[in-house]
Amino acid sequence: MTEEPRRSPLGEALGAHRRLAETFREEHARVLSVLVTQLRDFELAEDALGDAMAAAAERWPVDGMPREPAGWLLAVARRRAIDRIRRAGTERRRAPLLVVPVAEEPAPGEPAEIPDERLRLLFTACHPALPREAQVAMTLRVVGGLTTGEIARAFLVSEPTMGQRISRAKRKIRDAGIPYAVPEGDELAPRLAAVRAVVYLIFNEGHTASTGARLQRVELQDEAIRLAALLNERLDDDIENAGLLALLLLTAARSPARWRAGRPVPLAEQDRGRWDRDRITRGLALVDDALAGGVAGPYLLQAAIAAEHARATSYDATDWGRIIRWYDLLIGGSGDPVLRLNRAIARMEGGDLRAALADIDALADQLDQFSHFHAARAEVLTRLEHHAPARSALTTAIELTGNAPLRRELARRRAALR
Repeated sequence: MTEEPRRSPLGEALGAHRRLAETFREEHARVLSVLVTQLRDFELAEDALGDAMAAAAERWPVDGMPREPAGWLLAVARRRAIDRIRRAGTERRRAPLLVVPVAEEPAPGEPAEIPDERLRLLFTACHPALPREAQVAMTLRVVGGLTTGEIARAFLVSEPTMGQRISRAKRKIRDAGIPYAVPEGDELAPRLAAVRAVVYLIFNEGHTASTGARLQRVELQDEAIRLAALLNERLDDDIENAGLLALLLLTAARSPARWRAGRPVPLAEQDRGRWDRDRITRGLALVDDALAGGVAGPYLLQAAIAAEHARATSYDATDWGRIIRWYDLLIGGSGDPVLRLNRAIARMEGGDLRAALADIDALADQLDQFSHFHAARAEVLTRLEHHAPARSALTTAIELTGNAPLRRELARRRAALR
């Protein structure tokens, strides 16, 4: 009979601390979203949850981890919120807003039900009265559970600056009486469009981090996919929700193959055997069903392009002509410069190098400060064997990106040009 290895008191303490930190990270957004919805006050909800986490840090190592940690945190946070309201002398005005009865602190192991309020909170944070940047920041903070510092780094601003923006957005929601609800009727369309845009922006930040030492932030991708799935589940009569979810699944499926031996791996060199087949299967099914169900919008059309890549057995087998036709539908009369750049890259990959260069150069005024524009221009110039301007374009691309792995990859490409 083999004896289990004994753990030292220090090891057990470190293990308990790690489990506590993991629980806080996993449950923070879920509990906070419920509190915000019930209290109608972001700052009060965050303060009350902070109190509850401090109480948990004291109680759980002594009493043991509760069977429902989120329920425990919610019950304690509600009580702490009541205490704060009483101390502030605003009990009469705010107490009725605590629509759920406040229980005593639950004993360890006592179950508690946590409703999922994230969709209502997502629509609240994406109210058209708030600037788009504030919508994204609020969603990342309250629904995604990111810290103010992490959001500030994603937006390339200081933490105090981002803290002020988030605080202004919270006050705007409170002072304007913006409802915590999924809108209906004529109010739904613009809010739904904003919600999809925010989820897409969250995913993009996860797909290629705007700054920092990591190429991608998988946890942000996963959070965006979770939100898109929630949206598609609750509002399944809008095929654009299915399109958004499909786009995110098909794009994220390539993540395992985008990084090898410490450097980013372009699509042409990726090992397709490492792509996530489950996500591809789910994404393709969503695309096929949605395309059969009505007129495609921008997310579904982008998902159709991603589906072409997913279905190709190799990079050389990619049907670039079909992808360009999808881009033609997608661009339509909008003239979006980033979409036009992507279409030009598809023309380049299809072998139409000079036409692709002309298309890219036509976007210089609009995308001159966009690193990806200069990287794409460098690639087509390299293929045309115009090495000197390609090196110059790569230098500009390096200067414009804050992502360390991408900077190294672009520098490697520049060094290879002699």
